[in-house]
Amino acid sequence: MDNREQDNIADKIERIRILNDVFRRTGQGGKIMITQGISQMPLPLQAQLMSLIRQYNEFSKDNDPYREHDLGSVKLDGDNILWKIDYYDQRLEYGSPDPADADVTIRVMTVMLASEY
Repeated sequence: MDNREQDNIADKIERIRILNDVFRRTGQGGKIMITQGISQMPLPLQAQLMSLIRQYNEFSKDNDPYREHDLGSVKLDGDNILWKIDYYDQRLEYGSPDPADADVTIRVMTVMLASEY
């Protein structure tokens, strides 16, 4: 792989990371799905959870090896909670043809109790 190809890959990863961060922090550019365990939490606790996810910034080589900021975990009220961003096409039928292109991608963040995984 030459330097130009490496630069293109690095640029694409950076675009994905930026789009994921914007989506996670604002909810714009995708849909947020919660599991049954999360939906059974009291609404104020759900709001607190979403605030923790929006503020999350504990990415490292260990938990974010591809540097896309697409996965994380938080603790709330004694529960371990996971969130994961996946990339779909505009019809939400298949994977996105290019997660770095917001025009062809809908992000879906799933929030779940770790015990539901």
